[in-house]
Formats: sequence, structure tokens, C-alpha cells
Amino acid sequence: MKKIISGKVREVYDLEDGRMVIVTTDRISAFDVILPTMITGKGKVLNALSNFWFGYTQDIVKNHMISSSLSDMPAEFQKPEFEGRTILVKKLKMIPYEVIVRGYMFGSMYEAYKKGEPFLGHKFSREYKQAEKLAEPIVTPSTKAKEGHDINVTLDYMKKDLGEELGTKIEQAALAIYKKCYEHAYKNGIIIADTKFEFGLDESGALVLGDEVLTPDSSRFWNLATYKEGSSPASYDKQFVRDWLTEHKLAGDPSIQSIPQDIVDKTAALYRECQQRICGA
Repeated sequence: MKKIISGKVREVYDLEDGRMVIVTTDRISAFDVILPTMITGKGKVLNALSNFWFGYTQDIVKNHMISSSLSDMPAEFQKPEFEGRTILVKKLKMIPYEVIVRGYMFGSMYEAYKKGEPFLGHKFSREYKQAEKLAEPIVTPSTKAKEGHDINVTLDYMKKDLGEELGTKIEQAALAIYKKCYEHAYKNGIIIADTKFEFGLDESGALVLGDEVLTPDSSRFWNLATYKEGSSPASYDKQFVRDWLTEHKLAGDPSIQSIPQDIVDKTAALYRECQQRICGA
């Protein structure tokens, strides 16, 4: 067994038998800096949400989950500190794209729209307000960069690169997952404005959903109760942290020493509320 990834949030271990162990920590990053202060319970929330969605969408596409039970994992992980934040997964040949599904006119897409420009190959024939729901969700991939930022590309670019058949399968799977999960979240008071998926291929060449799924770290979740078109809605994510860093001119500063406890507590409470609404526990 060897650690192969130590990411912003996750530690990944290769069991070298076609399986991996993924541990989701309480780390938080903002403005491309991993912060020194942990968000209590954040890793367990992200893990619980992903596990819920993997089960909820397995009728659409296979996923990489094998088990979330520590008893199925190597002895090194059968310890209390790994409970609730660790999963055993199938190792995949990962497809080098993040597949972003956007359901609302927001962010960089809204900036392009205001200028009258197409957005990554998508043109809009009707008028939209900021944060308004699109007539239909769209897929806008980005390349997975080993260093630096990912690069947004058109859907056609991804299909030409991967081949029309695989590219179309990915597009259809991403849209089907988004639509099904959007309805569940909406009924429970959360709008999934956009999200990103990562897919891989298993040993038989079948498409498999991997990484994390529909968490506040990989998605833009809005509170339905306070949502309003024409404004920037409140999010279930690290916005408290980002706002505090910006206010104190620490955004992107790697020398930051700590985050105040009240900011940690508020952020942790948002993550827990998101889990409670979606998972019902």
C-alpha cells in the first residue's frame, strides 16, 4: 500500500490490487491555499453526501464504491479516526476531464452572456437574469491540469478528443445524474446550480463515476428559501471563510496562521445542514 495523492482535502492510498482507499479530511482550501485551520466534521459530511449520491445514481451509471465499512479495509484504517470519512473504491483509468453541468445563469457564464458572447460553444436565444434557471442544463468540460488551473473547453472539443461515442456517453450520464439529483435536492430546500463530475473506465471499458459527487466542495448549492433571481444567492459552502479572508486581505496568502473559531463554527454548521437536508440525517 502506498499513498499516491495528498490533495487539498483527500488522501488516496493505492492497495496495488486494483483497489484504493480514499480518506476525506477536514481540511479546507480557499483561493488555492490549503488553510491551517480544520473545519470540524467537514470530511465526514463530504463523505456522507458522496456515498448517498453514489447509491442514489447507481441506476444511471456504475460508480467506484466498494465499501464504506472499515472492516473491509486494511488494518491501518480500522481505527476510530477513519470512521465516517473513509471509503474503499475500485481503481479506474480516469478520464482527464472534469465534466461540469450548469443549470443556472451564473459565474463566468453570466459574465460572457452579459457581453453577448457565446459560452464555451453555447449560445442563448432568450434573455436571462443573474442566477436564473436555464431552459435546459448544459455541459461544459474542463481539462484536468497536472499543474496550475484547469482549462475550460467546449463539449465538442472533449468529444473529438475522447471519441464521439465515449464523449456522448459522458454527456448523457452527467446530465441524467444532475437532473435526478437536482429534483431530490430541490424537494429538500437546496438548489444545485452547478456541479462537476469525474468519470473513469473500469477493466472492461465501462464508464464509471468516481471522485466525489455533488458535495458543497464540488458544486454550487443555494438555499431555496432565500434564492432570488437577479442577485447572487447564499451558498452552502466555504463562503464565510472566503469572505473573512477577503475582508482581512488574506485571500491567496499562504502565510495565514489561523481562521477564527466563529468562522469555523459557522462554516461547519452550513456543511452539516446540507447533509441533513439531502441525506435526512
